[in-house]
Amino acid sequence: MLAGPSGSGKSRLAARLHETRGWPIVRLDDFYRDHDHPEMPRHETLGIIDWDHVDSWDGPGAIAALEQLVTTGHTPTPVYDISQSKAVGNGEITCGPSDLIIAEGIFAAELIGPLRERGLLHAAYCIRHRHRLLTFAFRLVRDLVERRKPPLVLVRRGWALQRAEPALVRRLTLLGAIPVRASEVERALGAWGR
Repeated sequence: MLAGPSGSGKSRLAARLHETRGWPIVRLDDFYRDHDHPEMPRHETLGIIDWDHVDSWDGPGAIAALEQLVTTGHTPTPVYDISQSKAVGNGEITCGPSDLIIAEGIFAAELIGPLRERGLLHAAYCIRHRHRLLTFAFRLVRDLVERRKPPLVLVRRGWALQRAEPALVRRLTLLGAIPVRASEVERALGAWGR
């Protein structure tokens, strides 16, 4: 399980683990609710949908998909387009019996307890950089390149996230994620399945 602030490197780490080990990736951000869902939360000060609020996301759907993947070796998942703020299709993820499944996303830590209770959790990490300004910079560059939202929204949202990052890391740690850098996770998982 790879949790952490937006822009911390969760997706890059998951991609490296997939490339080097062949482990499947469940992109938990694909479980965001569509922008027109009636219960989407709004950010109090920015006046936009609060994509960093857990209610913008389908946690029960993510748990069900992970449980099905572990027990059957395959599961359907939504494909979410952040720039359109909605699911644009469906995909399927498969795994082998000895694969570690990499689940990554900003709400990943919300699943630590339920997955641990079901006996489905190997490890949970909170990925972070040495300094939150690095996270801000990486997130802003990524979001601008991918044209996720209008630039002013990205800067305002990113600056708010940068200020809130220490509290977020503390919260994810309380949920059971171990705060580490990406390289530490790669070392910790290096011998798995070899």
